Amino acid sequence: QVQLVESGGGLVQPGGSLRLSCAASGNIFSINTMGWYRQAPGEQRALVAEIDNNRNTNYADSVKGRFTISRDNAKNTVYLQMNRLKPEDTAIYYCNVAGYGLGSYEYDSWGQGTQVTVSS
Repeated sequence: QVQLVESGGGLVQPGGSLRLSCAASGNIFSINTMGWYRQAPGEQRALVAEIDNNRNTNYADSVKGRFTISRDNAKNTVYLQMNRLKPEDTAIYYCNVAGYGLGSYEYDSWGQGTQVTVSS
């Protein structure tokens, strides 16, 4: 089992910044992809950004140039720096981590979600 703990959400004014963190723990031998998804009311969960173990990144078009994803392999942690936030960025943000545990156990784990609200 792999557990994810997210932090960093909250209320921010348009144009402001927030930094999300997600720390993974448990049966982890290796981590492949780490990513952030979001789900707004009435919408499906969608990819925001992801980073693989070669630090290649992929972003949703709506956040390119404003959000930056990074990872700290020593801490099994992924970050999402969100700048120039807009009201349409309001959503619950979920962390996702995929990889292998000891004994070739493959995992694909989700965090509990953290609320980000952008409003004046």
